[in-house]
Amino acid sequence: MSNNKPVIAVTLGDPGGIGPELIAKLFAENEVFADTHTVLIGDRWLWEEGQRVVGVKIDLPEVNSFAEVREHDTPVFLEMDTVDRANTGYALANEHGGASVLAVLARCIEAHKAGEVDGICFGPLNKYAMKLGGLGHEDELHWFVEKLGVTTFFSEFNTLGTLWTSRISSHVPLKEAHEYVTEERIISAATLLHDTLKKAGFDEPRVAVAGFNPHAGEGGTCGREEIDVIAPAVEKCQAQGYPIVGPFPADTVFLKARDGELDAVVTMFHDQGQIAIKMLGFDRGVTILGGLPLPVGSPAHGTAFDIAGENKANLTPTRNAFNLVKAMCAH
Repeated sequence: MSNNKPVIAVTLGDPGGIGPELIAKLFAENEVFADTHTVLIGDRWLWEEGQRVVGVKIDLPEVNSFAEVREHDTPVFLEMDTVDRANTGYALANEHGGASVLAVLARCIEAHKAGEVDGICFGPLNKYAMKLGGLGHEDELHWFVEKLGVTTFFSEFNTLGTLWTSRISSHVPLKEAHEYVTEERIISAATLLHDTLKKAGFDEPRVAVAGFNPHAGEGGTCGREEIDVIAPAVEKCQAQGYPIVGPFPADTVFLKARDGELDAVVTMFHDQGQIAIKMLGFDRGVTILGGLPLPVGSPAHGTAFDIAGENKANLTPTRNAFNLVKAMCAH
């Protein structure tokens, strides 16, 4: 037993989605938990339901608190009682499931504050259910930021492993996206992405910044954000010692990334990067909540209500998410 290994908390995700069955598949692969102290936290009945769907039976030693997790070199189970089976069901997004997700994640956050958790990997969530259950924010990242007291820049990252994206605005109406195109936000997003890549094991991250307008503004004839805001922000990044380049037209920068010329792209709004990265590798994508004091990751896909309970869910993104959180803990 080694107490130098990170403690990683794993959650089952929304009760109505594919999270429980994905986590059951994950815990059936013993080798993924090497060099960690891993704790699965959630409702017992939901964990048992995930195993039933997958057709496995996994006996995890039980602990009564996060403080006990470091005593075990194999995965353990920490039970919570957050939702009754009668109040949820497959493909059902409601306040009960959303409140359950928030209660489990809040327990993990408190454990981190107590020095008992080093990273979190959570099963797929449903934002609508979480909002019904008391989220109080546009997404889970902003909720984590409030709970953890983060005051510096934060951003959601999406990654295929060899390719990462960041964005300066996230879950906001597209008509408001231009309001977020500021030098400060671009510099913060680009430098945070570069620093996070270093933590994920990239020795010399290659980060590019996308333009905001079609064809990166076409020399100002199709918008001036690239000239007035984005290019100056890139120059200031370079002046700080960050080898960040751009702006590049958003419709071609991902061709460079696809061909291995870039490790990451900073995009100007949600779908600019999300469409590209999901087309390139939806079946292996991971979401990382960047700017938090600990690694927090999840598969990039959603709760997939249409196949929940059918044992059709692809484990690869969940496995990748856990492995990335583990790697970031190590750095």
